Amino acid sequence: MVYKGPNEVQVEEVEDPKLEAPTDVIVRVTTTAICGSDLHMYEGRTAAEPGIVFGHENMGVIEEVGPGVTGLRKGDRVVMPFNIACGFCRNCLAGKTGFCLTVNPGFAGGAYGYVGMGPYKGGQAEYLRVPFADFNCLKLPPGEEHEDDFAMLADIFPTGYHATELAGVSPGDTVAVYGGGPVGLMAAYSSILRGASRVFVVDKVPDRLRVAQEIGATPIDFTKGSAPEQIVDLTDGGVDRGIDAVGYQATVPEGEEQPAAVLNDLIETVRPTGSLGVVGLYVPKDPGGPTEEARSGKLLINIGKLFEKGLRMGTGQSNVKAYNRQLRDLIIAGRAEPSFVVSQRRPLDEAPDAYARFDRREPGYTKVVLKP
Repeated sequence: MVYKGPNEVQVEEVEDPKLEAPTDVIVRVTTTAICGSDLHMYEGRTAAEPGIVFGHENMGVIEEVGPGVTGLRKGDRVVMPFNIACGFCRNCLAGKTGFCLTVNPGFAGGAYGYVGMGPYKGGQAEYLRVPFADFNCLKLPPGEEHEDDFAMLADIFPTGYHATELAGVSPGDTVAVYGGGPVGLMAAYSSILRGASRVFVVDKVPDRLRVAQEIGATPIDFTKGSAPEQIVDLTDGGVDRGIDAVGYQATVPEGEEQPAAVLNDLIETVRPTGSLGVVGLYVPKDPGGPTEEARSGKLLINIGKLFEKGLRMGTGQSNVKAYNRQLRDLIIAGRAEPSFVVSQRRPLDEAPDAYARFDRREPGYTKVVLKP
């Protein structure tokens, strides 16, 4: 699935991946997924150049094993974190695998099929090369059980959980999640798993608000009045924790794009001395930003109110390996079923149509998985 230019992708024959280092494996992809962050590239809102093979949410079966791989065999069923990591740099040793210092020289962090994240092809394809495979592959039970659940371990389930870690969600807390897309729904679900007493999900898409209610969250439609005011009224002063699962393409009820809208709404929504977890994507360069400052990644945030309220903020992409093993075991034990978010299963050759529909937020396109 190859990016050709803004709003244009095609399924093409490309060269099969090959082992490039002794520590590589080749995986035959059985399930991959379209991520909301892929849409930033799809829409031309990044520096992505034509020719990128998208796809950082990947799982499958190992087909070929490099001679330096010790813990994996041909036929093993595995899922890979979207972050590619070496396992031996300072950040990896500290568990910060989303910010590996060696896999993408000059940058902290690497990923499959994503602009600026290294030379690694994505997995919206039949085969995928996985570097440092012993470190990057998470073994799964053989067979086909929990296929869609396990596919969510590549990104959105750990990312949603990471948002709750950044925000410090504890049992009994109240939580507001801005953004009811796949990551926002996973953040709400993770908050419930962690014992939050009440969780709000803010969005305007009926499908997303319906799913949020089905998992036990309180839906907030921001087109029907100020979301911060609605939540503050329902919580007698604001929530304990806030989560940004939207990022820099945030819009206000009138439809105008305001990149800092969610951050500023969260500052109003969270009670004094509360905390924020920001996993919605922000970029240093946005070719389609509504202002000159936004195009340079500079946003007008109400830092005075943030400081006045004594709020804490954690940001950044998820260190998937910090969570994926435990979340896998919750799935196996029947304690978590993240596949509730999957609304479409499409063949890989229908990816262009799936991208277009997902980008339009069509009903039934909350989360799309592709089957090569």
